[in-house]
Amino acid sequence: MYGLVSFPFDILYDIIEHPYFQRLRRINQMGLSHFVYPGACHSRFHHALGALHLVSKSITTLRNKKVEISDEEFEAVCIAILLHDVGHGPFSHTLEKKIIPFHHEDISLEIMKRLNQEFNGRLDLAIKIFENSYSRVFFHQLVSSQLDMDRMDYLNRDSFFTGVVEGKVGYDRIISMINVVDDQMVIEEKALYSVEKFFLARIMMYWQVYLHKTAISAEQMLKRVFELVHTNGNEEEHLSKQLFSLLKKFEISGDNISCDEILDEFVLLDDHDIWYSLKNLVYSRDSATSFLCNSLLHRKLFRIEFAKESINSDQVKQIRQKISRHFKVNDDDAANLMITGIESNQAYTTAKKEILILKKTGQIIPFSELSENLINTQVMVKHFLCYPRI
Repeated sequence: MYGLVSFPFDILYDIIEHPYFQRLRRINQMGLSHFVYPGACHSRFHHALGALHLVSKSITTLRNKKVEISDEEFEAVCIAILLHDVGHGPFSHTLEKKIIPFHHEDISLEIMKRLNQEFNGRLDLAIKIFENSYSRVFFHQLVSSQLDMDRMDYLNRDSFFTGVVEGKVGYDRIISMINVVDDQMVIEEKALYSVEKFFLARIMMYWQVYLHKTAISAEQMLKRVFELVHTNGNEEEHLSKQLFSLLKKFEISGDNISCDEILDEFVLLDDHDIWYSLKNLVYSRDSATSFLCNSLLHRKLFRIEFAKESINSDQVKQIRQKISRHFKVNDDDAANLMITGIESNQAYTTAKKEILILKKTGQIIPFSELSENLINTQVMVKHFLCYPRI
């Protein structure tokens, strides 16, 4: 995508070589989207290196514009973006909080703290930037904001590997127009249309790729498997050793457990544990779990219906009865094979810190007040009902 890349500090290569980071090679960037787009098999490892490359370009641009940035700050923001997703679990967002009750950013922070001990405090400033507790806010904005290098990379990368050209973003143009005023990131006015295109690309990628109905169906089925594993228990012989060890720890400790206490088990977990477990769970004593796993392994994906309002309870009841009769399962199992929920997307929000546009006059204006092409700030919501094809 970017051609030959190199990174400015030796510590970055040391972190990349660490087992915590190498695990990201085995974490799919786009969950189960490859069921729709066969090329979407790239990993979180690819994405983290790409985001690091874009941050490095951004800092070089800012230095060329006479923004004072020390080597210590440069190194720290590179480490922060390199490790921003290191806490993702198997299949990335698909199983977020389904295996453990922590957000991936909480795990990322815990891993950064653990690495900081190994590297004798070299990650102190990177952690401050990641947590947004460093006084020069623009460093955090490069890592996490409505126009950060994380989003810049994943939109281009996911567009490239899915073949959905509508997601392509002019990252070079935007990066060349980044500036800093009062330690806040701003975008020079000449890049206004490029920023608008960035958000249009994001909208297109969400509805065409990330929230594609087939991808949602597959991911909801996988989520339901782990809901049932948690509910039913007694699946030790069907789960990978790493996965069972992690779930057992939660079973024993309950809600009192912390990120640090499960980290040793978590960093051994990846997509391969899930596929291994799905193959074994086909033989689960719970018929709904077995049905779901068999369907996922052979891509017999559930039908999915969308609605603007909540799914009618009478419709749900009628379909549940059909499932019970057709597959000869009891009412509880039929209910477990039906999944309802909500998917939503918001292209841009004025509720969070807005992107700031630097005009030629030196005036700084929020993006929402300057954009000539209206970017929808409303939360777009779709209700869905997912169930086996009859």
